[in-house]
Amino acid sequence: MLKVAIVGCGKIADAHASQIQRLKGCEIVGVYDREPLMAKQFYERFSVKRYFDDLTGLLSDARPDVVHVTTPPQSHFAIARFCLERGCHVYVEKPFTVDEAEAQSLVELATERRLKLTVGHDDQFSHVARRMRALVQSGYLGGPPVHMESHYCYDLGRDGYARTLLADRRHWVRNLPGKLLHNVISHGLARIAEFLTSDSPQVIAYGFVSPFLKRLNEDAIVDELRVIIAEEERTTAYFTFSSQMRPSIHQFRVYGPKGGLILDQDHETLIRLRPGRFKSYLEKFVPPVILAEQHLENLLRNVKTCYLEKFVPPVILAEQHLENLLRNVKTFLARDFQMKSGMKYLIEAFYRSIIEDGPVPIPYREILLTARMMDAIFAQLATTRPIVDAESPA
Repeated sequence: MLKVAIVGCGKIADAHASQIQRLKGCEIVGVYDREPLMAKQFYERFSVKRYFDDLTGLLSDARPDVVHVTTPPQSHFAIARFCLERGCHVYVEKPFTVDEAEAQSLVELATERRLKLTVGHDDQFSHVARRMRALVQSGYLGGPPVHMESHYCYDLGRDGYARTLLADRRHWVRNLPGKLLHNVISHGLARIAEFLTSDSPQVIAYGFVSPFLKRLNEDAIVDELRVIIAEEERTTAYFTFSSQMRPSIHQFRVYGPKGGLILDQDHETLIRLRPGRFKSYLEKFVPPVILAEQHLENLLRNVKTCYLEKFVPPVILAEQHLENLLRNVKTFLARDFQMKSGMKYLIEAFYRSIIEDGPVPIPYREILLTARMMDAIFAQLATTRPIVDAESPA
């Protein structure tokens, strides 16, 4: 039985506990939060064995094999290091650390202690993301990626966390080097990092405060970001973060020398782009039929869930969503189509790497490369616009 502990009992910790409890062969033996009431309510809602208001007590009394760190990013490094030093494997929520130096230190410590370490980039392990990865590995692109495009949008008007951030001038997000961007963009950048081969790609970033935020007298939070990433004589990528784009999308496109793939995280769809063209007017008729088969499969996959956002858009584009629909129905019937199914898969893969002493699901190189690109982005933003620091919380 793998013994698991959770450090930090906020909103994201609920998702971790729910997915851990879906797995066989593991048990949540303790939770900790610096606010005892937070730890107690979590312990009661998830029927955890014990709760603690002292991290040392959690590690010494509950003796977990694995610790999930679900606290604000500023504390990730210190908590993860403390747990590694006491012999625990560690799963750290995104962003992994505040900067690359901290990330490198944790990777070195984990390697030295022969412990496992991972980061919560669970979007990379959703059903559709795993299908995309399998196609790339099978050679569908016809070679290494030539170009990638990653879009990661954020609706400031719909998200309760964002409303809290904008209303609270002492919110912990405001003390991160990249503020809102720092807490969100690693998901979109990690998709790109997976397919880069250079450890130090060129990064060119441009960011600004949207008119929407300016009307709210908010000038410290950059909510529009455009990034160009390039490896010398090989792969290029565009990364877009936006709070104002509509529709608010989470997409990844990858193009190779012979074919391309479009992953839509919101609608759980994957479209294969054929490499060649049909002769004459056939190009106007055959490709829509091919796309219709793929999108129907997406649609059928998604109908199985009760989340309207997952299946209404594919219905509107039914001629494109046939194949994906069929795939999603199969996943639904298998009872594995939850909003956080990617997190379940990532946690399960991480635990398996511990039990079998195998490779971690996210290579350390990708974790470090994502942190390195984030450092480059925030350094450029800091030199191109004035920094308005929020007052540190008491």
